[in-house]
Amino acid sequence: MKFSFLNVAKGPASTWSATNDDPQFVFRWRWFRPRCLLFHLDGGDGSLNPVIYWDKGGGFHEGDTVPVDHVGSTVYALNLVDVPRLRALRIDPSSHPTSFVFHWFAVYRDGALAKTIRLALNSAGQPASPGPRFRWLAEAATSDAGRPHDQAVGDLPSFCRYVEGLAKDALVVPGATGSSDGAVGLSLVVPTFNTPPAYLDALLGSFLGQGRTDAELILSDDGSTEGATCRWLEEHRTSAQVRIIRWPENCGIAEATNRGIAIARGRWLGLVDHDDALAPGALSQLFKAIAQNPRAEFFYTDEVVTDIALRPVGLHAKPAYDPVLLSGVNYINHLSVYRRHRLNALGGLRPGFEGSQDYDLLLRYLSGLPAEAVVHVPFPAYFWRRGGSTFSAKHLDQATEAARRTLAAHVAPALGKLPIDPALAGALHRPRLDAMVRQWPHVTILIPNRDSFPLIGRILSDLATRTDYPTFEILVIDNGTRDPAVLRLYDEQRLLGRPFRADIVVEPFNFARQVNRGLRLAGGDHVVLLNNDIEVLAEDWLREMVSCLWYPDTGIVGARLLYPDRTIQHAGVVIGLGGLAGHWFERASPQNPGPLGRLHVRQTLSAVTGACMLISRSCLERVGNFDEDQFKIAYNDVDYCLRAAAAGLRTVWTPFATLIHRQSASRGSDETPANRGRFQAEQSALRRVHGTERFEDPAFSPWYTRHRSVPALRLRGELPSARMNGLVG
Repeated sequence: MKFSFLNVAKGPASTWSATNDDPQFVFRWRWFRPRCLLFHLDGGDGSLNPVIYWDKGGGFHEGDTVPVDHVGSTVYALNLVDVPRLRALRIDPSSHPTSFVFHWFAVYRDGALAKTIRLALNSAGQPASPGPRFRWLAEAATSDAGRPHDQAVGDLPSFCRYVEGLAKDALVVPGATGSSDGAVGLSLVVPTFNTPPAYLDALLGSFLGQGRTDAELILSDDGSTEGATCRWLEEHRTSAQVRIIRWPENCGIAEATNRGIAIARGRWLGLVDHDDALAPGALSQLFKAIAQNPRAEFFYTDEVVTDIALRPVGLHAKPAYDPVLLSGVNYINHLSVYRRHRLNALGGLRPGFEGSQDYDLLLRYLSGLPAEAVVHVPFPAYFWRRGGSTFSAKHLDQATEAARRTLAAHVAPALGKLPIDPALAGALHRPRLDAMVRQWPHVTILIPNRDSFPLIGRILSDLATRTDYPTFEILVIDNGTRDPAVLRLYDEQRLLGRPFRADIVVEPFNFARQVNRGLRLAGGDHVVLLNNDIEVLAEDWLREMVSCLWYPDTGIVGARLLYPDRTIQHAGVVIGLGGLAGHWFERASPQNPGPLGRLHVRQTLSAVTGACMLISRSCLERVGNFDEDQFKIAYNDVDYCLRAAAAGLRTVWTPFATLIHRQSASRGSDETPANRGRFQAEQSALRRVHGTERFEDPAFSPWYTRHRSVPALRLRGELPSARMNGLVG
């Protein structure tokens, strides 16, 4: 770099063409580091997804990155002064081949910054087109954006301030403070009992700070006996927009809440705990979502987990509505907003479910609602004070038992009492769907293979000795085995008396074509695609997968797969990871619960791997064959799942069917020179057919990074929009 008289260095404004999926610009400083780095980025096709890497002495790695939501032509400013131990900086503009404009400016003196920003904006302008945007990334540069999400997150306070700022900007719209006729649109009901005045002060302050005239706060006191609580309630009886009702006896949280619901005037009703608080902008974001979704019946938001002093320690970033996930964990929780007339028709909360009364209400309220009637508002609207004083925390066993009672009645009301086992994490749930199966359907297990005697020998042995499913046939689709040992193995299998067939056709390897050949020959009610490099761990794996077809509209079921070292290989596929699609939490420990415990329970996902995929016969009839032209080897499973979703069918992933997968053990890696061209063509096809760069996966939080398998929180250029369920149809 050369210094100009402004103490500014700059590079040429050039158009670049990336020929692979990892273009990089690296800036290193031996002696003098700039105070600020500006760069202009403009992608003609609008598909850039830049990521910034920081080298703080240990090289560049995925744990020290900041993803950037890029739109159009933008000049970015990075503050380098406050980044500790910074050795180098890397900017990856895209995760795929494309063309773009890149122009950089390094500012070494604060006095030159303003002029350099103007210079960058002017040089980036194009005739007869809008000028570029400007974004200051100082906070992103100094945050620790790579830390886990649902744990103690060091950058969460700054994240909350960041979201608060976006919320305030979003509120500068007509009607942001309330309706003109004075009608109450939303009532928040809070049951109280001996609540510390400091908690009540925080709750009331957070409500009044919303600045809404069309909301009311109802405090329903359940016979408090503490003098400080009673005095506080008396002193605030005349507070604006606050209604306080007191009862002489203690009747329990369900009855206290129902009494508050009975006097509510709002068309919508939210339930708030007495020791929690609302985030700034929460009500306006809810009112905005309600106005945009007039036919919806239920809304829920994200929530910030705080310590006892309401300091943020974690974020519950939630997926779109998923009734399958809800059958394993109450991931919806706070803040939930109900239509008052539907809630009243249900009779409100039921006594006898203490510790899980909200879960019981959710399951009853959502039963029978179409998916499009449930809206997720991905805004951290609720501050949940997590401590040891709540009923569910003090009496976890009782709360868990209550949750499983209501879940059993919800999942199978006609069965009587459905067994509900612990999930992989003890306090979460596994409805034993296999208990509802009266006659197991016949299944075809379809195994693509060629040679690979150790692999095909092991999986055939596991199916014979370690799989307890009562009725299945094995169909090996072979594309030209020459190994005499494998051919003898096929002959031996035919003589064992079990339904077995090896269909051998000499042809180049095309996974999708082999699958389609097998589908034409399959005689089962359902088909399981099973790689030859799979090993069975528990004998009930196939019963579990078939029983998951009980969930409504389910057409595909995927399993949890582990590498031989027992780290996670497949916990489901997220669309949009890396601009394409990827396995989230790959290489994580199997004990890692994931966000909201999702890796330990069943859930709906956008896609699962074809290495172990159950496809129902009805799904095969509606979706058809695998695409053997555009997705010969890679992404054919992702394409198939997305086509199934477009046909209105659900893909369920279950951790209760766990197997070992020696990924690509037989066909090899996609990164070899011989395979790279084909692989890149299939990547391009996935982007073109399914728009994966812009795909907002409903199973994924819009607050998560998309550039690595273990997501972290990211900073966005705007608040994400409310979303209905998009996992089916």
